[in-house]
Amino acid sequence: MRNSEVLTTGLKEKGISFEENKEKVYINRALMNINMNHIRLNRRYRRTKRFLDIIGSMFGLLVFVILYPFIAAGIKISSKGPIFFIQDRTGKNGKVFKCYKFRTMHIGITKRGKDNEPIVTEEGDRRIFSFGRFLRISNLDELPQILNVLKGDMSLVGPRPYPVEECRHWRTTIPNFELRYAVKPGLTGWAQVTGYRGGNLNLKHMVFRLKRDFKYIESYCLLLDLKIIGRTIKQMLRRQTLAH
Repeated sequence: MRNSEVLTTGLKEKGISFEENKEKVYINRALMNINMNHIRLNRRYRRTKRFLDIIGSMFGLLVFVILYPFIAAGIKISSKGPIFFIQDRTGKNGKVFKCYKFRTMHIGITKRGKDNEPIVTEEGDRRIFSFGRFLRISNLDELPQILNVLKGDMSLVGPRPYPVEECRHWRTTIPNFELRYAVKPGLTGWAQVTGYRGGNLNLKHMVFRLKRDFKYIESYCLLLDLKIIGRTIKQMLRRQTLAH
């Protein structure tokens, strides 16, 4: 059975149906092309993409150095605890790496997950302090991931890396979910700039987010990367990131 058939059958078993047939056809086609395009990515673009990652990260590092004193002071004034939040996330080929973020949540305030579901950040989450909410809305909480890009764990653009617990949950829920890790995860991605981002346990939402990850891998080109970066900057300036 092809990957596309496995995905379609698995989604039906989970009670997911697509109102428009073109959505199902698109995912089927993307799954069939994903491995071929990953080979094309390695042969033609890997070195160029890495070069652009380094150049972009050097600029990002400059922004990081300039803003760090102000962000660090805001975090310390708002909440007791460390400036950085370090979390295990899943990267290319399923490799786990340490992902860096500015801390946006209080230490010691816990949240219980339902049944065996992972704990995700939701809109109005009481764990987030006020300055942390500003960092999340402006995407500045992700700025330390410039270090992950320089280390080679991440790229400037790619499917967003999920926490290990979330990946474990979705791998057992959505067939072929792990195919999104055929490339390095990114600081920003096609799903994020098209409105699919943030913590979410809604199955249908995640299926359509996965579709956009496949779209990126299937359609990869440098112009697409630049388009995504441009949209990300525009959304940050307009505070339209849909973060919570």
